[in-house]
Amino acid sequence: MIWTAGFRTAVISPYEQIQLTEPRGFANQTVRQVLHMAGGGERLRVRLTNLYGRTPLTIAAATAATEHGQAVLTFNGAEKLTIPPGEEAAADPMDLPVAAGADLFLSLYLPEETGLATYSHKPMETAHIVGGNHVTSPALVEAEQVEARFYVSGVDVLTPDDTTIAVAFGDSWFEGVGSTTGANNRSVDVLNRRLRRGWVVNQGIAGNRLLRDEVGEHALARFDRDVLSIPGLTHVLVHFGINDLGLPGMSGEPPATSDALIEGFKALAHRAHKADLKILAATIGPFAGAIYPGISTPEGLVARREVNDWIRTTDTFDAVFDVAQAVENPEAPDYIHPALDSGDGMHLNDKGAQAMANAVDPETLAL
Repeated sequence: MIWTAGFRTAVISPYEQIQLTEPRGFANQTVRQVLHMAGGGERLRVRLTNLYGRTPLTIAAATAATEHGQAVLTFNGAEKLTIPPGEEAAADPMDLPVAAGADLFLSLYLPEETGLATYSHKPMETAHIVGGNHVTSPALVEAEQVEARFYVSGVDVLTPDDTTIAVAFGDSWFEGVGSTTGANNRSVDVLNRRLRRGWVVNQGIAGNRLLRDEVGEHALARFDRDVLSIPGLTHVLVHFGINDLGLPGMSGEPPATSDALIEGFKALAHRAHKADLKILAATIGPFAGAIYPGISTPEGLVARREVNDWIRTTDTFDAVFDVAQAVENPEAPDYIHPALDSGDGMHLNDKGAQAMANAVDPETLAL
């Protein structure tokens, strides 16, 4: 048996200049979060993080609950834990079975001023927040609801040695922006429902770039932590490029060049292959209809087409899934098909996320 990732969520700093959601902190509050499990096992352990915190994080009480019951989290036998700034911690293993595709409810009691929280900012899931210690309460009455995840980076599960794991490493098109909040219709969720064995954990960050930091550390910087750290990993799926081409325009800067993006993709592939992983690359999705100022520029759209032509023809990757073709408007290929558009011109709705997932041939994952 091995411990491996049953759930992952990529985190960012609350102190970045580009902020797509409002950062926040806590004091004398319970935070309950829904973690939708990609994979399951008979035992589990929760991973907590203060990676971008500037003060120690005290967790005075914590519980995890599944359909099989509720268990108290302990850390080296103690129910209280303080995580220093910049560090992470794993709870003690607990006998609490959880199934693939099931939800785990994580409740954390944060008794002291936390400062701004390390968080996942666009998970398409809602955290519930109440005053006081209510980690064992069945329901949180009149809770504040916030769309984000706080202080959690993953859940490990104990699985057979031959379990195979893939990671979706990318931007909002993996994290799930545009899909229905709480419905688990992210492209990665849909893909997992198509697989006969094994699963894909989600390390998407909305706004994330291949080449430059913000939003989140760029792909080449976070590759070791968010990809290579996963035991039993066999495949990595990548979707990057939209934010390298679109985000600079919001501040009047030129988009990344196609040559720079191609070199970045080559570097990712080299690092994956060096770690004996197979890498599957997505073509860059269309974004000409983006409603946000500066995102869609003629230069960026030309670069997208050039990079996609290269992705479709190169032998750099082990496989390609042509997301762009799967979701584009055939009459205007730089635009998302109207039936698949979330409404902002650069993210996919539930049907679009399904089309993205269907672009992946499960045989190329060999899961």
